[in-house]
Order: sequence, then C-alpha cells, then structure tokens
Amino acid sequence: MKVLKAGAAVATAVVLALTATACGSGDKKDGASDAGASGGTNSGKIAIGIKFDQPGLGLKTPDGKFEGFDVDVATYVATELGYQPDQIEWKQAVSAERENLISNGDVKFIAATYSINDKRKAKVDFAGPYFLAHQDLLVRADDTSITKVEDLNKKKLCSVTGSTSAQNVKKDLAPEADLQQLPGYSECLTGLENKSVDALTTDDSILAGYAAQEKNKGKFKLVGLKMSNENYGIGLKKGDKELQTKINAALKKMVADGSWEAAVKKNLGPANYKNEPAPQITEGS
Repeated sequence: MKVLKAGAAVATAVVLALTATACGSGDKKDGASDAGASGGTNSGKIAIGIKFDQPGLGLKTPDGKFEGFDVDVATYVATELGYQPDQIEWKQAVSAERENLISNGDVKFIAATYSINDKRKAKVDFAGPYFLAHQDLLVRADDTSITKVEDLNKKKLCSVTGSTSAQNVKKDLAPEADLQQLPGYSECLTGLENKSVDALTTDDSILAGYAAQEKNKGKFKLVGLKMSNENYGIGLKKGDKELQTKINAALKKMVADGSWEAAVKKNLGPANYKNEPAPQITEGS
C-alpha cells in the first residue's frame, strides 16, 4: 500500500498517482480500485483474503503459489469484476481475523471456508453461498474408539481459534470434551499425528483436503458424521450491496458454465470427497 506523506507537493502527488496507475497498482487501503462491471477491466490491484494452510481449498505452496477451490472461486469472481489473475494480492485470512480484515479495508472480499451465520452477519455481509460442507471428525486411521460424536467426551478435541466447529461440539454434542484451540489446522494435524489430541473437527471438505495430501495418506480417516450444514459465503464489507450483487452474479455464472464443478473435482476429487450440489444463492436476495 502506497501512502503519500503529509505536506508533499501537489505536483509530486500527481506524478506518483500517474506512476501507480501506469504500473497497475492501486492506492486504496483495501488494495483495489472500484470493481467494474463483468467483462470490464481495472488497472489496480485487488486484495483477497484466503486461507494459506488448507490443502484443496486455500493453500500457499512452498514455491509461493496459491491453490485450492477457494482460490479458484476467488479468481473467477475477481475476473468477473474486471481483474486479471496477476492483479490479485492474496492475503492470509485466519479464522479469528476475517471480520477485522474486512472492516479495516485490508481486503476487498474473503473466500476462506467462511461459514455464513447470524453472528458474523452482524459484522459483515456475505455473497453466496457457493459451497455446502458438513462438520465432521478426523481421527487417526487405527483409532476405533471414536465412531460417534459422543465418543469425544473425556477425549482431546482440536480445532482452530475463532472457528465455530469445536464450539458447537463442546456446547451441544460432547460437553465433556477437552477442547484444544490452536492457531491453525496444521498445528491440530500435528497434534493428532503425535497423539497429543484425539480428534480434529472442522468441515469435511477441509478434513478431506488434509487426508488426501501425499504425506498424510493412510494416516487419518474421516469418521463420516454430518454434524452441521456449513454454507460457505464470500465475506465483504457491510452495506456494499453493489459488490454483493456483482459477486452473486459471478458465482451463478461459475456454476452455469461448468467452472464450479470443474474446480470441485480438481481440488477435492483426489480425496474421493462426495460434494453436495452447488447451493442456491440466498444472500442479498
């Protein structure tokens, strides 16, 4: 983000502004120029929040690239808003910071396995939903002691700080579970492997992505519970109805032209994940 120093000469400001435009970078706090109509072009950057540690959904690879279903959805939406893929600035959106990133203007929107619920809608708006997942449990492949959610009582359950998944289990399903909240799913997975925790809970799509990684094959298994419905939405600043409408239109087009199904199969298909059909758009309607 470029910020002009107070008291700078007007001529200098003009030159800097023209230079920034020419090289394709924006000076807005959120890293994006105003989103144009579908098919138009924008000269600035657009900042988008994603997860960096979720294989199959939002992952920053060791060589600095970004991949996953959420990345593909966000890229498609950004293209419909008039941005090219190389104009996207990816920003890490950990669960506990998503609302802050949006309200502070650090990102234009967030696509990061962001389940729509009333508590979050009090702070941000959503477009979508664009995916329906279900909460499940991941356990070690040789563990036969956990076959239903009640089996978590007296066991160590891990999820990430700010996620609704573990809180739902602790409150409604297994009140005697020993809840461990860590910064990221990768830390939970490490704990599961070294037996410092007994189960990892979050959405089945996320768990499938981890289980399908080459280094994890044969180590873990999904229990196969559908403990909740998680409708993933694209989070954006509250009250931005114009952007919400444009993103909804992009999501509908992605489903209609087959890009949505192709992205699901490319990113989650290798884990033999059985996805639900694309959900109906409900936000903003």
